[in-house]
Amino acid sequence: MAKVAQGRKYRRVGDVWLLTPWAYGFMVFLYLPIAILILYSFNASTLVMVWSGFSLDWYAKVYANSDIRNAAANSLIVATVATLAATTIATLAALVLVRGGRFKGRGAAAALISLPLMVPEIVTAVAVLIVFAGAGISLGLGNVIIAHITFCIPFAFMPIRARLEGMDTTLEQASADLYGSDWDTFRHVTLPLMMPGILAGAMLAFVISLDDFIITMMVAGAGATTLPVYIYSMIRQGVTPEVNAVSTLLLLASLVLVTLYWIVTRRKSDS
Repeated sequence: MAKVAQGRKYRRVGDVWLLTPWAYGFMVFLYLPIAILILYSFNASTLVMVWSGFSLDWYAKVYANSDIRNAAANSLIVATVATLAATTIATLAALVLVRGGRFKGRGAAAALISLPLMVPEIVTAVAVLIVFAGAGISLGLGNVIIAHITFCIPFAFMPIRARLEGMDTTLEQASADLYGSDWDTFRHVTLPLMMPGILAGAMLAFVISLDDFIITMMVAGAGATTLPVYIYSMIRQGVTPEVNAVSTLLLLASLVLVTLYWIVTRRKSDS
């Protein structure tokens, strides 16, 4: 029995029946539509699926479209403010939950912070909308920012908490032994060690906010249109190569941020 278990332990994944073709088929199903979208964003034709030559005209039209520029600016403003606020709150929450010792309600607090990850996004969007409507809050882009801060906190919290839990406290203890105050220890020792997790959490929160559609669609008012919402409004009028170009640019921005997040988290695990 032990030999069988040992044989299974060292069995190659590719030896599992049909696993390899299923994996390749899944990758094709998942990424082929994205590749087609990117390809046809360079189509010279006005028809989406009729290739008539390579052209950058649609990207030029995207750049010349003031509505798209305004929507992109709104997305960047919302994502930046929401990231800064959510990362700050998540950092403080991680410090309290990981380094604050045992206290009553610690488990409940951790569960509440992680709750938006498990609750369907449409439920969060409706809840936030009800709060805004009930309180009579109408801040335009401010409503979107508040909603995104609430939604992004758990995404920033996860890598920061993981970093804190994996940190060796020896350097902090050494700082205390050398008569360093709590603030000096935090500023010169704890915070620099936490920084990879903070940066990873901030980038994750930024990309989540930048790409969010459901919550933004529910709470955005006049003049608070973000890029994903604007793309949706363009699709309702019919898919054109211009839509493909805008979607490709948004995809590129997301890929850059995800790549940076992967690099930071990889350095964090190596350190």
